[in-house]
Amino acid sequence: MPGYALRRLGFAVLQALFVLVATFAVTALLPGDAASVVLGEQATDEQVATVRHQLGLDQPLLDRFGHWLSGLATGDLGRSLVTGAPVTDEIARRFTATAVLAGVTVLVLVPLALGVGVACGVREGSRTDRILTAVTLFLHSIPEFVLGLLLVAGFAVYTGLLPATAAGTDLTERPEVLVLPVIVLVGRQLCDVARQIRVGVAEQTRGQVADHLRLLGLRERTVVLKHLLPAAAAPAVQQLARAVEGLLTGTVIVESLFAITGMGTGFVEAVQNRDIPQVQGYVLVFAGVVVLGNLVADLVAHRLTPRRELVTW
Repeated sequence: MPGYALRRLGFAVLQALFVLVATFAVTALLPGDAASVVLGEQATDEQVATVRHQLGLDQPLLDRFGHWLSGLATGDLGRSLVTGAPVTDEIARRFTATAVLAGVTVLVLVPLALGVGVACGVREGSRTDRILTAVTLFLHSIPEFVLGLLLVAGFAVYTGLLPATAAGTDLTERPEVLVLPVIVLVGRQLCDVARQIRVGVAEQTRGQVADHLRLLGLRERTVVLKHLLPAAAAPAVQQLARAVEGLLTGTVIVESLFAITGMGTGFVEAVQNRDIPQVQGYVLVFAGVVVLGNLVADLVAHRLTPRRELVTW
């Protein structure tokens, strides 16, 4: 385990270095720049050139990359080209809303996926299995913005049971505004995670280990939950890490749809304004979460995977 953890950590470091280079390269290729956005369409070429010089956009690409890396080493992501505020402050201001939305989604997704996956796995091929699989697959096939609009129309516009948006509200003070966004995010990711659990539980239930445990007189619930589920959960843990990646991309759509002032909407605004330092900051945060999530998922899956110990005499 320690050897695998060190190798996996080294690979994560290489991934992080690749993300740094790719982030700067991709953002440098964005068409237009912040100078045109700040001055507007009526600005002259001389005015644009002056602002580009003030913002440092006329410097050579390698010099800008080196300056950016030196700032990252001290935790400085630079300043917004549009507002002039530190990028770290802009991200921190929006981080809480996204963290609350993603955290609540994961807290709902994990037990729900476990319940659906186990229920389908132990009853493989039954009516329960077919119904639950069809429902989760149907939710997975609907794009986030379509499902969100349907939920807003049904639960906010026509019935008034839930608020349509979170505009001007604090998510921690009004948790009811989270209901519809969380349903959208969970509905999109539930199918993949539950399916991995279902496949693992079904395979373990038909195995020799399960038959031996039943012959020992253990109850079926104990056999499934205590002995079979940990082994079946290894691939599901890795799928959950990929679901977190889906949540990050989903928050961009969901936050825009429900007017949540989180990192997703901040990223969209930064791209529209060609605010390169902010775009780079958001991409680094998103990529860091993905790299860290996959690292933890691989370590947990490696620990859960059953293996034979070789003993030398």
